[in-house]
Amino acid sequence: MADVSHGVTGLFSAPVIRLGVTGLSRAGKTVFITSLVANLLERGRMPGLEAARMGRIEAAYLQPQPDDTVPRFDFENHLAALTGASPHWPESTRAVSELRVSFRVRPGGILAGLTGPRIVHLDIVDYPGEWLLDLGLLSLSYGAWSRAALARAAVQPEAAAYVQLLAKAAPDAPHDEPQLAALAKAWAAYLRAAQQAGFADCTPGRFLLPGDLEGSPALTFAPLPPGPAPRGSLARECERRFEAYKAQVVKPFFRAHFARIDRQVVLVDVLEAVHRGPNALADLRHAMAGILSAFRTGRTTFLAGLMGQSRVDKILFAATKADHLHHSQHDRLAALMGALLGDARRRADFTGARTHAMALAALRSTVEESREIDGVMHDLVRGTLLETGAQVALHPGDLPQDPSQILASTPEGAPQWVAGDYAVMRFAPVAGTLRAGDGPPHIRLDRAAEFLLGDRL
Repeated sequence: MADVSHGVTGLFSAPVIRLGVTGLSRAGKTVFITSLVANLLERGRMPGLEAARMGRIEAAYLQPQPDDTVPRFDFENHLAALTGASPHWPESTRAVSELRVSFRVRPGGILAGLTGPRIVHLDIVDYPGEWLLDLGLLSLSYGAWSRAALARAAVQPEAAAYVQLLAKAAPDAPHDEPQLAALAKAWAAYLRAAQQAGFADCTPGRFLLPGDLEGSPALTFAPLPPGPAPRGSLARECERRFEAYKAQVVKPFFRAHFARIDRQVVLVDVLEAVHRGPNALADLRHAMAGILSAFRTGRTTFLAGLMGQSRVDKILFAATKADHLHHSQHDRLAALMGALLGDARRRADFTGARTHAMALAALRSTVEESREIDGVMHDLVRGTLLETGAQVALHPGDLPQDPSQILASTPEGAPQWVAGDYAVMRFAPVAGTLRAGDGPPHIRLDRAAEFLLGDRL
């Protein structure tokens, strides 16, 4: 009855947009949320958000989020980190958090003179990228997950220690807890190493960020090769714990947070995956397909709304760190993003959800310039290197106009691209970027906000 009463109450209260921000580790979720909120509060850099450009947003302010059991997104400290005298990138997301931004909006069109301003709430929900990986497990059996996980591990040097330990195990032998704990520990170590090497499909995600579940049976299992699994065997116990992990960890997370999302942002660091090579890009493609298969997309019916149920009716697929490329290549980056998640976009479109792919930078950390080198003009980006603090201007390489030249032209399993080389530098945020009335500098964050929120403001 709680969901029903919540839905009925919602008919007579201020409308709420529940925006989920998802993406894998290092995709820039924390920076995206911080800059989005700052630019919604101070809208001088948001001409692409029509309600802001037309002056219909009379005020925007922060309020306590409605869920008292979820930590608040630490907006103020993150903004200070990004825009202070000694700017630095904030810590990555390590737990679910929320933030509510409320707007007083003056209606437009024919209603402008008939009704007064209304209140609209925006609830932004941030999730650890590592936990998102687990959504793809919901549709997999233990055997299917093990086969796929071991196939990936077989071609990744980071898994060598686990492969050696697994060779000494007998899956059909009686379950031995110290042996299983050693396998789980070795698998977790492999996942951490693979993540550091740029691979995205690292499951189970809670092995990377266990929190208070560390050492529990639900996080003490590992993939095993196919074969007999008699009662009481190592294989049977791994299967039991895998199913418990889905039932007791993944599904509650999904129900508590994902099932109530109205709008969704999917952030992807495409440039880093391209820089890492074909294997990393293919791994990213596979991981995102698994995550997005868990979204309930389409339009929410009136009855479902009364029952407190939601469907994602808009999804923005955003390739982050567009400021690492000259603007002349942004369309190519967006096209690559769209092609990378093509199957998920088509599935969402079929159910009635609207999708859009774009390249953006939530916080711009470079400037553009052109230089003549050996008689040829080159478009460059200039910024401060994160590692050394040195100022550099570089041309990271040209993305192809046709995404298939990257996605389909290199043989599966090839360590490098057949044609082209793509460099990625890590830039530090720039000091002194805030001005009165303006949020932090960005690229297309206003257009992203218009797609996600414009029809509700």
